[in-house]
Amino acid sequence: MNAGAPHKNLRALSEIFFNSEAEIGRFESVEAAALPGHYRRLLDHQEHMTVAVEAYHESLVDVDVLASQSTETHYARRILLRRRDSGEVVQWGLMRIHLPSFAEEVRREIAEEQRPLGRILVRHNFLRTIHVDALWRIEPGPELCQQFDLAGGSNAETPPTTYGRTADIHINGQSAVEVLEVVAPLR
Repeated sequence: MNAGAPHKNLRALSEIFFNSEAEIGRFESVEAAALPGHYRRLLDHQEHMTVAVEAYHESLVDVDVLASQSTETHYARRILLRRRDSGEVVQWGLMRIHLPSFAEEVRREIAEEQRPLGRILVRHNFLRTIHVDALWRIEPGPELCQQFDLAGGSNAETPPTTYGRTADIHINGQSAVEVLEVVAPLR
């Protein structure tokens, strides 16, 4: 992969809902070895984040769709994943889904916005692989501060650093979903 690709993917995803990625946060590409232990466990793998956060938090997660938009070929959404047992936000994300990659039944389930995408894909047992484009150290901007309920943004306090990843989900060997996944700061 060329050096500009991770930033290109980050920019393309953030531009779906934001004027600039800076509204989300300040991103710095990092190697897996630079991730603190729990963040590495949550981000440095080829699994769905739904599976990873449920295992880490020992709780099922539910999705809150904050915004979505559709075209003839793509569906995009900005989401939160919340622990089912406590309602705590554990992840923020953006995704763009290539609709022709999926059968009508799956497209309908995605559009219903009731389940995390990872759970839908696992449930339908797709032959899938996840390609991590980049791991990120993130200083939360206004969007993440609001969604994670952090001090910062317009306040004088500096919000805690968090981490995330950009990735492509391939279905039957073809890129079908692009994601930006940001873990809520671990306390």
